[in-house]
Amino acid sequence: MSTEGVDPRFADLDEGSALDIVSRLHAADAGVSAAVGAALPAIAAAVEVIAERLRAGGHLVYVGAGTSGRLATLDAAECVPTFGTPPELVRAIIAGGPTALTRAVEGAEDDTAAGAADIVAAGVMGGDVVVGIAASGRTPYVLAAVAAARVRGATTVGISCNDPAPLLDAVALPIAVVTGPEALAGSTRLKAGTAQKQVLNMLSTGVMVRLGKVHGNRMVDVAVTNAKLRGRAIGIVADLAPVPPATAELLLDAAGLDIRVAVLMGRGDLDATDARQHLAAAGGRLRDALTSLPGVAGHTRR
Repeated sequence: MSTEGVDPRFADLDEGSALDIVSRLHAADAGVSAAVGAALPAIAAAVEVIAERLRAGGHLVYVGAGTSGRLATLDAAECVPTFGTPPELVRAIIAGGPTALTRAVEGAEDDTAAGAADIVAAGVMGGDVVVGIAASGRTPYVLAAVAAARVRGATTVGISCNDPAPLLDAVALPIAVVTGPEALAGSTRLKAGTAQKQVLNMLSTGVMVRLGKVHGNRMVDVAVTNAKLRGRAIGIVADLAPVPPATAELLLDAAGLDIRVAVLMGRGDLDATDARQHLAAAGGRLRDALTSLPGVAGHTRR
């Protein structure tokens, strides 16, 4: 496994100053972007399939151990406020359970029985997508979880920082992001972890864009749960309606804090009920809903 290799360039890492250490760690990360770039076609293929499954009523379930599981949990949790998704739409399962989020659970990554059982407990079914994440590409817990998901008819995706790797052979959609030896030998929370975070960012964001949760590059389905996000939502409505901020705030409140509905109210002179129905008829995609509004065709690229 290249992730377990020892890079001779860092053999004297412990002899450097603090600036030397962090500079060399920074330099080591320079290759991560290229490694992820080489995997873009595979990542894009996974995005399309995941979006299709979610559009049909399925769920996205990440599975990982250690750093991989923690990164997966972070990505899943952030989908709720960023894209206004229900918590059950994108979930993460980590070996060892919630305790493993804050401290290591010894032996959890080797527990194959738990890997299979956790998939069953999560209620994974045929319309779902399970993404196994393992820097090594051979974590027993993850391999068992993916196998159980496949038996239950779910579509499987695998993210590995080694190639070849058992995980890549075990899934329908393999994603190999080969990051090589770490500056601190074997510590895959470094380059491998950074690469995994980038891939997870792309998967979730790409899927949500394809599902219409984004208009242009604006988060039009963001959950308005605090003052900062309220201000952001008002700004988006003001920009896309377009109306003055004070009017945007009134529209947002009348729309029940749904940015897309507020924009349609402002652009189409609709009440909240009609705007919501118009959005639903467009499958929740604001661009399609704007295009079909009388008198606004050709003015929908904002």
